[in-house]
This record gives sequence, C-alpha cells and structure tokens, in this order.
Amino acid sequence: MEQQPTPATGAAPSTKARIKQAYLEYVLRKGTPPASVYKLTRKLNLPEEEFYRSYANFDAIDRELWADFGREARATAEREPVWEQYGSREKLLSFYYTLLEILKRNRSYALQALRRSLHRMPGLTPRVLDDFRQEFEVFVADILREGRRTEEVASRPLLQEQYPRAFWQQMLFVLGFFAKDDTVDFERTDAAVEKAVTLSFDLVGRNTLDSAVDFVRFLVQR
Repeated sequence: MEQQPTPATGAAPSTKARIKQAYLEYVLRKGTPPASVYKLTRKLNLPEEEFYRSYANFDAIDRELWADFGREARATAEREPVWEQYGSREKLLSFYYTLLEILKRNRSYALQALRRSLHRMPGLTPRVLDDFRQEFEVFVADILREGRRTEEVASRPLLQEQYPRAFWQQMLFVLGFFAKDDTVDFERTDAAVEKAVTLSFDLVGRNTLDSAVDFVRFLVQR
C-alpha cells in the first residue's frame, strides 16, 4: 500500500499545518484541488478567514509543498557524514538522489502535480515550482562557488553568473523524466540524473576550450 504523503517539514500541528495536510489529502483522494477554500475549511471546522491568514490560495500551498521537498532534500543530504568531503559534483548528485527519494515517498502527489504542470509550459518553469526554483538556484550557486575555489569548476566571469539558471533547466529535465518514467523504482531517472550531472560538470569544469583560450591569450600577450 502506498505511503501517505506528508509535508516535508516536521512542523507542529498548527492551523497552517492542518490546512496544508488537509489540502494534500484532498488532492490525493480526488486528483484535483478542492473547488473552493470554503469546502476545505468546512471539513476542518475552521472559519474561511483562517485559511487566508496562512495562504493566499491553493497555488500557494502547492508552491510551499515543493519548496518543502527541496528544503528536506538539502537538509538530509547535508547531514550525511561525508557531505563535507564531497566535491561540487558529488554534492549535487547527493541532493538529486535525496530529492528523488522524497518524491518517490510522495509520488502520487508529486506525479499528479508535475503532470498537471509540466505539459502546459514545456521548457519553462511552472508557477508551482517558483519557490523551489529560487532556493535551488541559490544552492547551486553556493556549490559552484565552492567548486571554483577548489578548481573543480572553471572560473569564467562572463558565463558563470548564468550557471544556476542552466542547472535549473537540468532540474526541469530531471523532473520531466521522473514524471514519465515507468520503470521499477524509477531506475531510469536515477541513471538520467548521473549522466546529466556528469555532462554538466564536464562543461563547467576546465576543458579544451579553456586551454584554447589560455593559448590565445598567451599569443596575444606575446
């Protein structure tokens, strides 16, 4: 029997947490958000205005749920004893694999939300992922900055500010792959993550292009 999804944060059962959990359970049962805020709050025996003290609408709950997934993935990966010994590539891989485990645990909601959102705006960020995207790009910028310090990532002042956005496109690819993956335990998604991350770090690491630029610079200086 499939595990019941739970909000990614371990929040106390506050009114906000109750609303979020009730929304999640409704979406799982019905396959769609409630028809109105009133219908949801009535089930919780709450006045409707209590909802608006926590959320502007149901979309805000979806955005927070996805942000919760990302925060839990980062926190869980960073608690691993080997995290500090990892390079930038290994840290990103660890984050991805941890995130996928969280999405598998919450697969009914995650797949429903992804399939409902990604097909509408292929290549673009669905609004449901806005908060998740912002925090992911900050995370990627931090590990790439560390990678430049250790020389795992090449310093390219004209390009490196755009890297977090490029890695976000990689994340959209991974999520889209996950949404369509019908293999046991999403094995193909795990393989796709490894290949995508390996390629991306081959591109941002020092490579033949950097050697060619250095050579041209040397000739110009002479």
